[in-house]
Amino acid sequence: MKYRTIFLSDIHLGTPGCQAELLLDFLKCHEADTYYLVGDIVDAWRIRRKGFLWPQAHNDVVQTLLAKAHGGARIYLIPGNHDEFLRSYFGTHFGGIEVVGSAEFTAHNGKCYLVTHGDQFDAVVTNAKWLAHLGDRAYELMLWLNTRLNRLRHLWGGQYWSLSKWAKHQVKQAVNFISEYETVLTAEARRGGYDGVICGHIHSAAIRDMGEVTYVNTGDWVESCTAVVETADGSLALIDWTRSARQSRGESRRQLGRQPRRRARDAQPEEKVLENV
Repeated sequence: MKYRTIFLSDIHLGTPGCQAELLLDFLKCHEADTYYLVGDIVDAWRIRRKGFLWPQAHNDVVQTLLAKAHGGARIYLIPGNHDEFLRSYFGTHFGGIEVVGSAEFTAHNGKCYLVTHGDQFDAVVTNAKWLAHLGDRAYELMLWLNTRLNRLRHLWGGQYWSLSKWAKHQVKQAVNFISEYETVLTAEARRGGYDGVICGHIHSAAIRDMGEVTYVNTGDWVESCTAVVETADGSLALIDWTRSARQSRGESRRQLGRQPRRRARDAQPEEKVLENV
């Protein structure tokens, strides 16, 4: 698939939870003229706390992005709170990837968007960083528990289930935080005269109109494995690559039942477009 623009955020390279293999599959199946890496691409918080973790797949993600830049794609990296050390390098190019503080993106249909990671609009991150670090450790624990719970569910034939997403929807404060975050980001876009805002940070993918401003969150590559793409006509769509991969595996198993000689790895996930604007 070829798009005008692809937006990715919250990859968290350097952590056990990073779904680097799925991201590599996505990057293999999708091309774009321009890529925006909207923060938390590398998780320096985790690396500082627990030491350097860098599997080959994480290195392959970096090399794939560099190869796309070398091939002529424009790539902009907007640092987030987990890779805030890169904020010392605004204007610097790393192998063709330019580090910028934020960006102004104009779609083919003329709509103009503010592109920002979004942590600067998170009161916890800006005013109580110790609490943000504590929350990060709690999230890491939930991911650890989630892996083991889903192994048990798999033995029973159950589908994948996200503990952290369930917690976000059950805990009223978390729901209120997400709602407030969306309101603050759209208000900032409105003040700047933008048609919308494209962000990451809270690991909750969405495309929705909030009044006259469109709120777009790219999600993450730890659990949801989502990306936002700009199609040829300038509309934005949200792709759930995890769901696509599961559907592809299910289809592969059905095909194997009908065609015994076909191998599952020969099938590639088809994109699942959830929303567009």
